[in-house]
Amino acid sequence: MNTITFAIESSCDETSTAVLSNGNVISNVVSSQYFHKKYGGIVPELASRAHVQLIDEIAMRCLDDSGLTRKDISLVAATMGPGLIGSLLVGYNYAKGFALSLGLPFIGIDHIESHLYSCFIGKEEIEFPFIALVVSGGHTILFLAESYSSYKVLGITHDDAAGEAYDKVAKMLGLEYPGGPLIDKLAQTGDPGFHKFPKSNIKGKPYDFSFSGIKTSVLYYLKKNFSEDISQLPLNDIAASFQAAVTGSLIEKTIKAAKDHNIKIIAVSGGVSANSGLRDGFREYEKKGYRIYFPEKIYSTDNAAMIGFNAFLKFSHGSISQTEKAILQNAYARFSYGKSN
Repeated sequence: MNTITFAIESSCDETSTAVLSNGNVISNVVSSQYFHKKYGGIVPELASRAHVQLIDEIAMRCLDDSGLTRKDISLVAATMGPGLIGSLLVGYNYAKGFALSLGLPFIGIDHIESHLYSCFIGKEEIEFPFIALVVSGGHTILFLAESYSSYKVLGITHDDAAGEAYDKVAKMLGLEYPGGPLIDKLAQTGDPGFHKFPKSNIKGKPYDFSFSGIKTSVLYYLKKNFSEDISQLPLNDIAASFQAAVTGSLIEKTIKAAKDHNIKIIAVSGGVSANSGLRDGFREYEKKGYRIYFPEKIYSTDNAAMIGFNAFLKFSHGSISQTEKAILQNAYARFSYGKSN
């Protein structure tokens, strides 16, 4: 029997629902809250209110797109964290209510762990071990994934995440929020050697990251050279130089972790994984025998498909606690019995 998973993601400023069949995405609907642009960042209270207004519409649209009905669903999942607490509560409680009303098993899912596995959405089996870089607006974390139920953190950021650094530098350059895609676009026609911005190295912690230094370096560079006339900024070249430093740090530390652990499989996920400079830089290592995985770009940013895929992995590979497993299996058995009659 197929496991039909209905999943919800609402950790920040995307309201998303998805339906999957045995880990394969049937439908995935994402509604992004673009109105935050005028504030230069996410406003938590407004984000949670928008989720409340949209969640039911997005859920019904997703079910319609899948061609299935509520009676076909066998497992419900939702993001339980990390994220904005008000936003998380909307999706989590909606999903719990949805599951309770139908007598279905429910799993709360970790958002970061879901990014980690998003490179493999739709794959029946994942080859372990692999090094995973999860890099987004709020998180920059390096993992060693050893099995479906075992992974450990190798490195974290000590301050800004890579995506945050992009947004803050974009603001310095007079660009809109979110700044990552805009800097990436400018960098593609700029000179990465125009100016050498620093890469951080943290003593005794070779896999850890820091991006506050490069952010400050850009600020001082702009003040020193363009304080009187910002209109003369060589935007493309500054963007390319900044991007080279950030992606260079991400790639170098990830490759070092892979070499130190004698692993040739690397998975890069999260919103920043869509960055062209990061993808091009990692692809150079494919020529050296590394296997580099990226999620499809629709699964790079926050989405419910990755939540549903992670839930399916946990349910099918036993990577949840025995107590939780028993509860879910009992609920699943009741569902299966009721459906057959």
